[in-house]
Amino acid sequence: MNAFRPASRMRTIPLEGGIREILARATELEKAGRSVIHMEIGRPDFASPDCAVRAAQAALEARDVHYTDMAGTEELRCAIADKLRRENGLDADPAREIVVTAGAIEALMMTFLTVLEPGEEVLVPAPFFPAYADQISLAEGVLVPVPCRLEKDFRLQVEDVAAALSPKSRILLLNTPNNPSGAILHRSDLEALATLAAERNLLVIADECYEKFLYDGTHVSMASLPGMRERTVTINAASKAFSMTGWRVGYAHLPAAVKPYAVKVHQNLSTCACSFAQAGVAEAFRSAEEDVRTMIAEYRRRRDAVVEALRRIPGMEFTVPQGAFYAFPSVRRFGMPDGEFCRYILEEAGVAIVPGSVFGAPDFVRIAYCRSLEDVEEGMRRIAAAISAL
Repeated sequence: MNAFRPASRMRTIPLEGGIREILARATELEKAGRSVIHMEIGRPDFASPDCAVRAAQAALEARDVHYTDMAGTEELRCAIADKLRRENGLDADPAREIVVTAGAIEALMMTFLTVLEPGEEVLVPAPFFPAYADQISLAEGVLVPVPCRLEKDFRLQVEDVAAALSPKSRILLLNTPNNPSGAILHRSDLEALATLAAERNLLVIADECYEKFLYDGTHVSMASLPGMRERTVTINAASKAFSMTGWRVGYAHLPAAVKPYAVKVHQNLSTCACSFAQAGVAEAFRSAEEDVRTMIAEYRRRRDAVVEALRRIPGMEFTVPQGAFYAFPSVRRFGMPDGEFCRYILEEAGVAIVPGSVFGAPDFVRIAYCRSLEDVEEGMRRIAAAISAL
């Protein structure tokens, strides 16, 4: 008998069919000489800000290569607190309320492990980032999808959340702007959800990693609403806003009473985020806003190019993404399941996109416009040609 076997919590976690598998097949085609346009990976294609690179280099030259405080360097926590006050309306205490993590993904896992009891439910608007499902399973919680509809621009409706509640409901997870739909929640949406959360004693985890990628409206942080500070954990990172995905620095702003327990979980996941990367991220928070504005302006051009191309495809149903850098059209009219459709587009057109089933929304596909405008336009031209050949 093999003594090594996966724990029971792993049984609900799919090992195939995700974004990385699509990337692997696209890479195989490229090695075989095919031209492939990558519109599957949600990774900004801009360089990290020069100011951040210089600050990290200076930290390395100063031999700042050792463990930091587990909650993050004081410099970075203060920079995050300044950012939260300036941009999010949150008077954050850098010593008592902020934990720096190895990316937002660790901040999420840390939070689930800190506050979620086995069997408790997490209400998650669908479509959703697939890591949520894996992490909730690893924390032995239960993901309860709350469908968001195309005809409502994928905006979460408070009545749908109310209908999904049960005695085991513990957490409402919000992601605005949303990956993969590009939908945003307006202040009125958040106020209605805040009222429901207070009435039903729900905690809220607010994933705000795409807050800068906003093309319409204004970003509102759930924790800034009256009565929500003490029941909300705000998750964010340098990865998207500053195009620093490989630096692996994120953070959680959470109630002071929770922080000691969160730090203990974080200690046993990663001990601390990379020391010299933290120096670079601190400088980005202080000095890289112009870099962000330049990047967002370019992403708006790409968004508009994708939308215009989708409008020209007969039978394509979609809503204009208001944030993030994804389009999420329906492909139900094209006579094949979303996974088969994406395989067809990859093999026939040389464009890698992701089936909506990965995000809990069959019949849709995610198109990431994290490529040059020329690549985006060519990718959409290829997709349109492949659809017309069906």
